[in-house]
Amino acid sequence: MSEQTEVERPLGNGGERPEQAEEQRRDPRKTARTRMLIGVGLATLVIIAFFWWLHARKFEDTDDAQIDGNITAVSSRVPGTVTAVHADDNQQAKVGDLLVELDPRDLLVTVAQAKAAVSQAQAQLQAEEPNVPITETSNIAALRSAEDEVTNAQADLEAAQRDLEQAEANNKFAQQQKARAAQLLAAHTIPQAEFDQRISAADAAAAAVASAQKRIDQRRARLATAQARLRETRANAPRQLVAREAGLSVRQANLQLAQAQLEQAELNLGYARIAAPVEGIVGKRSVNVGDRVQPGQQLLSITQTSGLWVTANFRETQIERMKPGQRADMHVDAIDRDYTGSVESFAGATGSRYSLLPPENASGNYVKVVQRIAVRLRLDPGQPEMERLRPGMSVEPKVRVR
Repeated sequence: MSEQTEVERPLGNGGERPEQAEEQRRDPRKTARTRMLIGVGLATLVIIAFFWWLHARKFEDTDDAQIDGNITAVSSRVPGTVTAVHADDNQQAKVGDLLVELDPRDLLVTVAQAKAAVSQAQAQLQAEEPNVPITETSNIAALRSAEDEVTNAQADLEAAQRDLEQAEANNKFAQQQKARAAQLLAAHTIPQAEFDQRISAADAAAAAVASAQKRIDQRRARLATAQARLRETRANAPRQLVAREAGLSVRQANLQLAQAQLEQAELNLGYARIAAPVEGIVGKRSVNVGDRVQPGQQLLSITQTSGLWVTANFRETQIERMKPGQRADMHVDAIDRDYTGSVESFAGATGSRYSLLPPENASGNYVKVVQRIAVRLRLDPGQPEMERLRPGMSVEPKVRVR
């Protein structure tokens, strides 16, 4: 063959080449160093993992959290037509700032009608007020008159009774004289003319007794009538006064009703100017000039940027050691800033219970799922750039539980 293979080098002891023998002499030191480095690395990883575990077990964190705040829905309290809108989306509003104006003309008419009703009620009350003292005075006079009539009737009756007694005495004497005259006439002691005079006197005395008795009956009837009138006056006088006072109370109530209606009309007129009830940022504006709005119709919303908090939905297995007052760190993704705060409270039920269709675990196809509990975290005040926070921003809170 024209080409020869590589000349074989002489083999060392045991049939090994010299390079392999040299490498074998160096391998023990290299292997030991490599093993040592690997061991140190593994030990370092174990120590790091151990310390990380010690540190991580002190905290509970979640990425299911967001900034929360109050959002006020601004609506109309009276019906009307929009004449002006002074706010737009994303505009800052302060308490009392005018947002929307409604056409006030219909409300002004209602106010005028209410004022007229108040004037009418006041006039009726003024006309009714004197009737109470007048009725009271009239009742007192009528009562006194009835009492006087009873007194006079009693006096007349007593006088008639005295007259009757006198007439009966005169009649008795006249009858005796008549009887005596009859005896004397039989004895021819007196003339017939004198006897006739005594008969006439006796008849007149008897007639006087009958007349006196008739006057007594009249006086008794008059006394009974006066007593009945007195009883009627005593019974009716309080009722008449109560009726007058009731009429006066009705007039006063009508006046109060008219005044209340006037106050409501004036309030409704003020409601035609819709102002901001809270301070915040306007959003979801759905009203324009010319729109016809009704009471309760939402016109826009105001997001309150003060007093914000964080709602964190922790798994139920994470809240075993969590309690109010524990410190928390919160990272806001939108502005890449960390904030401090504390646990404030826990929700009354899990998120699934608050959902529109809560689960029914008794249906027979139950599958255990770890639930989440909403935890409210309070932000410490006075931290930088808190004015940039907005409800709905994503937050990653971490609560120290140990």
